[in-house]
Amino acid sequence: MKLDAALLKKLAEDQEDEVVKIRRRLHQNPELGFEEKETGRYLAEVLEALGLEVQRGVGKTGVVALLRGGSPGKTIALRADMDALPMQEENEVPYKSQKPGMMHGCGHDAHMACSVGTAMIFSKIRKEIAGNVKFIFQPAEEAPGGARPMIEQGVLENPKVDAILGGHVWGGIDSGKVEVKPGPVMASSDIIRLKIFGKGGHAAQPHKSVDPVAIGSEIVGALQKIVSRQSDPTEAVVISICVFRAGDVFNVIPNEAYMEGTVRTLNNELRAALPEKIEAVIRGITEAFGATYELNYHKDYPVTVNDPGITESFRLSAEKILGEANVGIAAKPSMGAEDFSYFLLEIPGTYIRIGVRNLEKGICQEIHHPKFDVDEDIFKIIPAVYAQAILDLLA
Repeated sequence: MKLDAALLKKLAEDQEDEVVKIRRRLHQNPELGFEEKETGRYLAEVLEALGLEVQRGVGKTGVVALLRGGSPGKTIALRADMDALPMQEENEVPYKSQKPGMMHGCGHDAHMACSVGTAMIFSKIRKEIAGNVKFIFQPAEEAPGGARPMIEQGVLENPKVDAILGGHVWGGIDSGKVEVKPGPVMASSDIIRLKIFGKGGHAAQPHKSVDPVAIGSEIVGALQKIVSRQSDPTEAVVISICVFRAGDVFNVIPNEAYMEGTVRTLNNELRAALPEKIEAVIRGITEAFGATYELNYHKDYPVTVNDPGITESFRLSAEKILGEANVGIAAKPSMGAEDFSYFLLEIPGTYIRIGVRNLEKGICQEIHHPKFDVDEDIFKIIPAVYAQAILDLLA
């Protein structure tokens, strides 16, 4: 049996209907982060039926499946996330979510289906493979993050993983195309939670109060000076305050205000310096106006940094399946965040973008939209792309 692109494409095309069926079942039955019990059970049963060694409950609700090749070699991992979003689906399709207020609006159902499709291909050619393939189905990517608990429980060991691949469906890229990008591909994501304690009073006598609303407004504006005047203008930094709550009555200055926001960068060293700068701004303004504060700065996902060598290998592999014209290099990283970043802190790997847009079918929305959907034609090609990339890394 010759393990070439032609064989992989044929295997992927032959199993397309089954992979679509799996995707639709997953789409109809979404579950939120760390609640993916039924999703995990179903995936485990499908993978066990393929003859893989399956572990359940890794990182609470995650699933890991190991395919051992016919001879020893490296181990390459493929990661897919499992969780859905707490949003109501507005698509009218036969496979619409059956759970009110829950939807695979970020395409994780497609990620899982593509990974299962890749496992199906490898189950047919396992004797020809030198090495192992580890399929990681990770919970809670949206929040609070399932990658780190899986790593802590040894998902990258026994056998030790040499490299890891992952991908995300992308509503702005046409179906049949993929994009790669070496280096930073997605931003870090940290959370600011701030309470400002002032002194309440009558709105007509502000001089007798310490107004946390006015102070908070000064802080919102001053934080942008960190972006424009304290950061290298060639480095991406985002500080967005998205929650600002204070008061209940139109003519009463409240005692306190609450603010919440996100901080994002594409540089882990810059990320490490921002908390001190942000607190210095908050401290200076609150002290100047006679208020106090309580800051909770939560470090969430790190920057997702693709290994240049693995990324180039993936690009060449994808061209074997899709053709050079359908494999692009992303012009810009995304300021969205991904906990796939934790895997890349441990081992080299790459995270790609998978095109799912098909204007003729009316599939044109971006992720997190209530009418987001994917062109199901991807299920006859992306498993072959992943399989080729893994085989090339095992070689």
